[in-house]
Amino acid sequence: MAQIDRNDAPELAPDSILAVIPTLNEERHIETCIRSLMAGDAQLGDVPLVVADGGSSDNTVEIVERLKSEFPNLRLIHNPKQLQAAALNLAVSNTSTPGTRYVVRCDAHSIYPAGFILSVARTLQSTGAASVVIPMDAVGDTCFERANAWIVDTPLGSGGSVHRGGKTSGYVDHGHHAGFNIEMYRQVGGYDETFSHNEDAEYDERVAQAGGKIYLDADIRIRYIPRGSVRRLAKQYFNYGKGRARNVRKHRQRLKIRQALPIFALLASTGGLIGSSVFLPALILPAGYIGVLAAASVAVAVWKRSSCGLLAGLISGTMHMSWAAGFLKEALSGSKP
Repeated sequence: MAQIDRNDAPELAPDSILAVIPTLNEERHIETCIRSLMAGDAQLGDVPLVVADGGSSDNTVEIVERLKSEFPNLRLIHNPKQLQAAALNLAVSNTSTPGTRYVVRCDAHSIYPAGFILSVARTLQSTGAASVVIPMDAVGDTCFERANAWIVDTPLGSGGSVHRGGKTSGYVDHGHHAGFNIEMYRQVGGYDETFSHNEDAEYDERVAQAGGKIYLDADIRIRYIPRGSVRRLAKQYFNYGKGRARNVRKHRQRLKIRQALPIFALLASTGGLIGSSVFLPALILPAGYIGVLAAASVAVAVWKRSSCGLLAGLISGTMHMSWAAGFLKEALSGSKP
């Protein structure tokens, strides 16, 4: 598909954009995030930037309050429901104006390229898309974060999602949310606040059903800092799996192959361990899976010339097993969407 030309679009009024950052205990990242969003164009100072905080117990709120003196367009609101889905809905409901046309979603864990907010809005304007999604390029500071970043953008990590390191722009069925046409957002009812995770994919499904299109702009890229410990990573992917199961049940979807593989790996490995008590060769199933992870660790360590890469297999396995466990727990619970 031909690349879009944002320069062909009519002049975009900064106050036609609403940018929103959901937060909860983001003291480590929030200032870097805000400063990156405000860099690159003087017009950004006229774009309303709303931080919707879910009750942070660290210094997130204090940092945002301090930055308000430097960035007069910065506003802080309280999100009592805590969830990201609720944060976006609340910001749209309470802080948009009759002139707001586009909503830009920003994540506190991300570092944004100069002019990001305006670029997303211009892509929405130029394409007429209901949503714009973008690729995420993972980076890290600690050894664990770096290994996480190296493996998550590969097929063994994310399974080849188009928004994980994608290079080609075009229309897709899902991706990392960056911006919305506010009319479509309101038409479909915004995010489903019963989804603590996978709310983005659930929203995309309803947009598609309403006839809207989702555009992946591979020229707008963000740097994302992944989880920095096994515990936090496992919790994240367990919740991702639960969210996907709820999405599948709500919209009667079928899993893609890349989504089904972690479930197969978990069931095969568990079945092999249990079955080995009566049939020892069954151990080949978990042993084979562990072998793949071990090979990945060595490959990443050699590729990146860093011993941190040896954590890649552990990280990948944590993603797979946690996602699959969350999916199966939710799928077998019989809960209604």
